[in-house]
Amino acid sequence: MAVIQPGPYAQALQGVLRDLLATRDGATYVYGRLSGLSIRYDLGSDQPVVGRDAPEFRSADGTRLADLLRGGRGVALDFTADQRLRGSVTGWADRVRYAAGQAGDDLGFAAVLVRPDGVVARAGEHGFDRAAFVQAAADWFGDSAPAQGATISTSSTIGPLASPSR
Repeated sequence: MAVIQPGPYAQALQGVLRDLLATRDGATYVYGRLSGLSIRYDLGSDQPVVGRDAPEFRSADGTRLADLLRGGRGVALDFTADQRLRGSVTGWADRVRYAAGQAGDDLGFAAVLVRPDGVVARAGEHGFDRAAFVQAAADWFGDSAPAQGATISTSSTIGPLASPSR
């Protein structure tokens, strides 16, 4: 509030803020704090992407991660060629949407579990621990449903994923 109050201190603070925002690091810091991009929830992982907003992956057909999240369910992105994660998430088909495809830039991950709010709950590098991925799904989405009658979303396989937009 001191910045908008009339007086000499406000002018000095305004000058400092102008100087800060004129630098790349300063502008990045202020943007991150105001937009929420600097927020990282502690979800018990050392992976830098876990606990942050998920990068916006795009498929070759234009499908974005935001499109996959639109139904209010989590998303399991499987970048492995053999779709290694497919059988692991069928128990959560009513709560987690499975999407597989080759990534233009997978950021070094083989699989990413995204919560419905767009925050990464788990990210596995190539050769990831499938059991840990299943445990993360159970932690965030509850117990898995019996496999009988569970179906994968009709758009369970997406085209090759392009580089994230951010």
